[in-house]
Amino acid sequence: MSSSSHSPSVHSRNAKISRRTLLLGGAALAGSVPFLSACGGRTSAAESPAGPPKRGGTLRVGVTGGGASDTLDPHSPVASPDIARVRNLYEPLVDRDAEYEMEYLVAERLEPSPDARTWTATIRDGIRFHDGRPVTPDDVVATFARIMDPDDPKSGAASLSMLDRVVPKGDRQVEFHLNEASAVFDDYLGQYSLGIVPADFDLDDPIGTGPFRAREFTPGLQSRFVRNPHYWRPDRPYLDELVLINFTEDDARINALLASQVDAIDQVPVSLVEVLRSDERMRILSSETGTWLPFTMRVDRPPFDDVRVRQAMRLIVDREQMINQVLSGQGRIGNDLYAPFDPAYAAELPQRRQNIAEARRLLAEAGQSNLTVELVTAPIQAGAVEAAQVFQQQAKAAGVNVVLNRVDTTTFYGDNYLKWDFAQDFWYTRNYLPQASNGSLPDSPYNETHWQDPEYLDLVARARSTTDERERTRLLKQAQRIEYERGGLIVWGFMNQVDAYQVYVAGLVPDRTGLPLSGYSFDRVWLG
Repeated sequence: MSSSSHSPSVHSRNAKISRRTLLLGGAALAGSVPFLSACGGRTSAAESPAGPPKRGGTLRVGVTGGGASDTLDPHSPVASPDIARVRNLYEPLVDRDAEYEMEYLVAERLEPSPDARTWTATIRDGIRFHDGRPVTPDDVVATFARIMDPDDPKSGAASLSMLDRVVPKGDRQVEFHLNEASAVFDDYLGQYSLGIVPADFDLDDPIGTGPFRAREFTPGLQSRFVRNPHYWRPDRPYLDELVLINFTEDDARINALLASQVDAIDQVPVSLVEVLRSDERMRILSSETGTWLPFTMRVDRPPFDDVRVRQAMRLIVDREQMINQVLSGQGRIGNDLYAPFDPAYAAELPQRRQNIAEARRLLAEAGQSNLTVELVTAPIQAGAVEAAQVFQQQAKAAGVNVVLNRVDTTTFYGDNYLKWDFAQDFWYTRNYLPQASNGSLPDSPYNETHWQDPEYLDLVARARSTTDERERTRLLKQAQRIEYERGGLIVWGFMNQVDAYQVYVAGLVPDRTGLPLSGYSFDRVWLG
């Protein structure tokens, strides 16, 4: 870390990564953490901040994971600390807010043409980069050229396969020309890994439009940011400084919070929620999300190429028990479908519940009465290994012998990822079409189940290009019914995001996106 506290001194590394490491961060590297003293006035621990937001102070946040490959790259965030940095240094044109509603950031408007093949973004009037320069259409064009660079595609490129070119239009507009109609292109643009940067962007001096600008960065340890004086929300951020500190171990992160060495932490182990809740100095932030931790069955490989086996495996799961034992009640049962916050979510489909007798009947009909299957599991997210263990026990009642193959995260997402016959995965909140594009189509980058049902594909293709919302919803509900009846995913539940913070921290709110600590949006936080 630079010893200078006045001029920016930023070290950064560019990493070419997959969507999977984007979400999970790969293997964490241990390291000592240089804790910082508290800054700014605070109330006593027993009091909660009251009244309007206050300016000033330093917020110290303990963030899970990270390591030597930590980056400040706006378009290639890897571990959770990277995502936290990206969310505060940069902003996309649009994004999802805490209620999972579309929110305009760098853009003040985003409008489709009647045929949904051209989308026009109007840049927010007066918005500036950290160095005071105005954001121009050329900057937006250069940003997407960087993301879509065929020689070095960034993590958001996979979801933008329909994008042909970005064209400047006047002083404040850009046009996105698509190679096919896309009725929900705004959803594809609303990703934290699509932050707008200057045309001359340099990772050694990372410039964005976010509420904070970089001051110091030490990969694997911590980063320090200071308030952006040019931020387009004139009242934010309230903080003077933000410090993000890496933690690779749960115990170290919890102990740092209890010792007041940090003011907030992400990803509290659910088994410790009540312990922290009983401490009057602490507050728990539990957010209902669309985050899911599915079991994945390859539909093109035996025994899961038989739809009866897939149906049986879904009927084996006791979803309530999963929520209670794996998540300590911090979640909601699922129905083998994703995207629960999408307006088109097929909530009318019957809730699937454990039915051992029917599972046994289906397995016998398929000639698999004494089925033995290997389930590959890894600590890819809190609860993953525990879910595998609970499922192993539940399957015994149906005569299914589940053999657990526990590997480390690096191995899980290594050369055999997307080849496992029966495994798990982890996804944050998305709406239906963006999620299907990422994981349920033959050309999806992460089609874990090798799902390519022709009827389903036709419905999704038609829905993607349908501008009439009622008709698009009808098509999506039909597609979901097909996944529900013969898909390869077991979506047993949706996890709450659970974080913790000191009582003097204010402004954190429940967030549906699945990202911790109010989506890592620290511009809204203040210290009492």
